[in-house]
Amino acid sequence: MAENIPRLLSIMAKLRDPNTGCPWDLKQTYASIVPYTLEEAYEVADAISREDFTELKDELGDLLFQVVFYAQIAKEEGRFEFDDCVAAICDKLERRHPHVFANKTLADSDAVLKNWEALKSTERKQVGQHSVLDNIPHAMPALSRANKLQKRCATVGFDWPTVEGCWLKVKEEIAEVEATSPASPELAEELGDLMFALVNVVRKHKLDPEAVLRAANNKFEQRFRAVEQAITAEKGSLEQATLDEMEASWQLVKQQLKPE
Repeated sequence: MAENIPRLLSIMAKLRDPNTGCPWDLKQTYASIVPYTLEEAYEVADAISREDFTELKDELGDLLFQVVFYAQIAKEEGRFEFDDCVAAICDKLERRHPHVFANKTLADSDAVLKNWEALKSTERKQVGQHSVLDNIPHAMPALSRANKLQKRCATVGFDWPTVEGCWLKVKEEIAEVEATSPASPELAEELGDLMFALVNVVRKHKLDPEAVLRAANNKFEQRFRAVEQAITAEKGSLEQATLDEMEASWQLVKQQLKPE
């Protein structure tokens, strides 16, 4: 391992060499790399969900390369280097784990999380961020950001005491959606409120809304592919089937794919 990090940094430097480097790599900026970084992060998540640990090794390498790429650009601009990134995370981890690296005693994982959030709050104030909601990236997926906003507010007590309160809010939002005309410009806002309220329910059950919806997407895809395969085998194509026939096939597939 000791020799591979310097090797990776050397490869990156050569790719960005103004005279002999790769034309594509030389064109890149912080902003242009962001889509690739997000894609690599999703590929890591996908490999984990499929428990493909051989692929996970490769995907983590791809994600690490993104970090090295940003650090190389920053080095060229005289801002910071890769080692500064490593030092920053080392300092942060030691600072936020006083129960491991200092003498603080924390009873359980809930106490650890509460202390972590308190330390983060102090750090935000030290850099001039005074709102509880500061430093929540706008570029996060909307479901994840909704969850993050709600969790931050919960740290200062702005939260439903129980999940029942969240469900009442969901029902209230459903009623508002149903009372809104489909042609109204307010419909999108009301639907957004409903989705935000549902995230609260998921959060209260200590689940991640992004992961929950990802699982639902995967389940839908698996079922629809099975419907597609069954109907195509019988009729030649989905277009030859009626909606009632597709629904009947869907219900059959649901039973066939139901967990034991």
